[in-house]
Amino acid sequence: MQYVQNIIFLIVLVLGVGFFVKNIKKLLRNINLGKDVDRSDNKPKRWRNMAKIALGQYKMVKRPVSGILHVVVYVGFIIINIEVLEIIIDGLFGTHRIFSFLGGLYDFLIGSFEILAFLVLVAVIIFWLRRNVMNIKRFLSPELKGWPKSDGNIILYFEVVLMGLFLTMNAADLQLQMMGADHYASADGSITGAFPISSFIAPLFDGMSISALVIVERAAWWIHIVGILIFLNYLYYSKHLHILLAFPNTWYAKLKPQGEFDNLKAVTDEVMLMMDPDADPFAAPAEGTEEVEVGKFGASDVTDLNWVQLMNSYSCTECGRCTSECPANQTGKKLSPRKIMMDTRDRLEEVGKNIDENNGVFVMDNKQLLDDYITKEELWACTTCNACVEACPIGIDPLSIIVDMRRYMVMEESAAPTDLNNAMTNIENNGAPWPFNQMDRGNWINEA
Repeated sequence: MQYVQNIIFLIVLVLGVGFFVKNIKKLLRNINLGKDVDRSDNKPKRWRNMAKIALGQYKMVKRPVSGILHVVVYVGFIIINIEVLEIIIDGLFGTHRIFSFLGGLYDFLIGSFEILAFLVLVAVIIFWLRRNVMNIKRFLSPELKGWPKSDGNIILYFEVVLMGLFLTMNAADLQLQMMGADHYASADGSITGAFPISSFIAPLFDGMSISALVIVERAAWWIHIVGILIFLNYLYYSKHLHILLAFPNTWYAKLKPQGEFDNLKAVTDEVMLMMDPDADPFAAPAEGTEEVEVGKFGASDVTDLNWVQLMNSYSCTECGRCTSECPANQTGKKLSPRKIMMDTRDRLEEVGKNIDENNGVFVMDNKQLLDDYITKEELWACTTCNACVEACPIGIDPLSIIVDMRRYMVMEESAAPTDLNNAMTNIENNGAPWPFNQMDRGNWINEA
């Protein structure tokens, strides 16, 4: 009978991990639909950024209340899941608390896990109140209506259930140890593990028989591990992909000064050719060289963006810090950097589903990121101040997407606002954004 349980556990584990791997492959496929970009420079600084921002949560605590609560949940998530390793080993081999040979260290670990589980429960309840009861502006934005709001709450419910099951499992285990139940009690009768929180739950099981307690403990154990596997696979469909992607996202983040924009190579080459006095712009390409197709200027759809930008969209936590810092949004304009990232991810998911439904080939659907998801009004409202980039706790860069889509509108559609078109025309003709001849610039002196 014991072997049957082990086999069932193995099947559940393989199915859960297998489905997760399948989703990760799909995720990587979608990200790689973006254009190539080299972000392998200055590796020491990239490692420092990842350690400081993703692992150390440096930017989270700039807002102390939500930041500290997030650190509690983050640390709890990382450390408590060390327990999962023991659960997996026990499930595969039919053992019970396989790491108990660690003695005092094991007692310390279990006690720490329980305290963290309790703190996670407290933090999650506060998070739920902040999202659903307190009228915090960044949680009331239009882009958080419907599924995004439900998704955030589902994750919180998951955390409550998983932590509750963990403590219930330990409480029943403690009671079984004290009752000397087979497979639970140690040889010398001592209690294995420390239970500072579940010891308050254990009295609820007073009067229950050993067989009833075993059912409670096993049920909590099974639902806990199956719940973790469900949570793992839910990540792909949730904003909580940042749990996995925050680390590569911070490693591949742009290291250049925030005010420095990337130049288009095709345009740069053209300008350099124009400025070279020895160059013949009408000369034929050298023999043996291939003409490189310039392609599209800027971006109108997700496949025009680079893969780091697409990874950014999957990494977005939808926390809204970027939008709350955006001066355009604060003054009532439609621009929301968070919505830019959410729209990019939604369109990328739509493209990915299109490919899946058509045997690995994208079939034109007469839709694109520009206009169908993100409006021109949103894009032109941006002041390119980089406040959104600075505010993001994991180094996401909504501004780069906005700039690329603006480039497309200007260079491919000639669809810049009238005022901007006039300014660029004046710069071309007069060397300044004002509609005055260079010879007349000083005339204002005589106007007094």
